[in-house]
Amino acid sequence: MVNRRTARRYELSLPVIVRGPGDKAAASLTGKTRDISSHGVYFSIDNNLSAGARLDLTMILPAEVTRGTEVFIRATGRIIRVDVRSGNSDHKVGVAAILERYEIIRNEAASG
Repeated sequence: MVNRRTARRYELSLPVIVRGPGDKAAASLTGKTRDISSHGVYFSIDNNLSAGARLDLTMILPAEVTRGTEVFIRATGRIIRVDVRSGNSDHKVGVAAILERYEIIRNEAASG
């Protein structure tokens, strides 16, 4: 297998909120990241998602990780692979997604 990654991946287990792009009224799904880079993310979730689907993600870096305030990463992307898991895993589906756009938002209000 050829590793085509061009950005360094970081093993981080972070809460992630997933929803359809631009659909604020839609129910959000929650999961956990396994790893993240500037180009992509791999996360686990209970709900089955489809390869090729577009999505909006919000990941939360806690203050303990940032050594300051909570930081939110809001991203839009596209699912490139879905791995259905078997066994006693908390989350049944692994999802690999390409990040097409992201912004980092510091929660300055919490620092005061």
